[in-house]
Amino acid sequence: MGFRYLRLKLKVFRLKRILLRLAGRKRKLLPAKKPSWMTPVTHGYRVVQHHVIRDGSDDSDLDSVVVQREQIDHTELWYFGIFDALIGDRVTKYMQSHLFGKKLQEAHIRRKGKETLKRAYLGVRAKIKQEQKSEETSRMGSASAMVINGEKLVIATMGDYRTVVCRDGIAYETTSTYNQSAKTHWSRRLFAGNTAYTRHFRGPELVIRGESIDSDTEFLILASSGIWEVMKNQEAVNLISHIEDPQEAADCLAKEALIRMSRSNISCLIIRFD
Repeated sequence: MGFRYLRLKLKVFRLKRILLRLAGRKRKLLPAKKPSWMTPVTHGYRVVQHHVIRDGSDDSDLDSVVVQREQIDHTELWYFGIFDALIGDRVTKYMQSHLFGKKLQEAHIRRKGKETLKRAYLGVRAKIKQEQKSEETSRMGSASAMVINGEKLVIATMGDYRTVVCRDGIAYETTSTYNQSAKTHWSRRLFAGNTAYTRHFRGPELVIRGESIDSDTEFLILASSGIWEVMKNQEAVNLISHIEDPQEAADCLAKEALIRMSRSNISCLIIRFD
């Protein structure tokens, strides 16, 4: 009896091992977990024509808005930007030549994206400084963001243009100096030790940083100085937080800036993470 029971127990043990091996192989054959970027990233934007703000102005002063999506292997990369007339499409062209279309792994895209944005902005700023040779360059402004697989953000701002993220109904200015704590501005870090060049090269400050997109992240606002000179961050968030359609939200934000008699460039881009 005891010997038969022992043999039976051994057979059950061997059968369990076989079943466990088969289950392991089956798991390997199952499709991978649904990638995070399958969650849609929606957007909408609005640029107010200058003749609405200033009589007699032409469209040459209009801000430009860029929305570009790139699929790099299993990585979805969205690139959004608002640029004033001085910068135009220069930053975007640099990004297209030096980042988009490159076969980069997801782990490298965020770091490479920061570095490429930094070089693009600083290069464009220096070139405009040489071309203009005037104080006009101190008013350059832009805001841009890269969304990587719906999980990570790389944000860049220059001048009075600003990005604000809404998390659980609360506005956070992602590119403000107080929000960066110990982090150093790219422009200061790059020119550290070269005081002569820093004194010679005066222009709008560039801020670049990374952010994570979590379950509390609702939407991101990229907007020009014409929005922020007439409303605070939380006011803007409160105004559009109930609007699910990002295009409708962008229209609402721009219209409110006009109602409040903003006299600067009015352009905004809303990115929702649903």
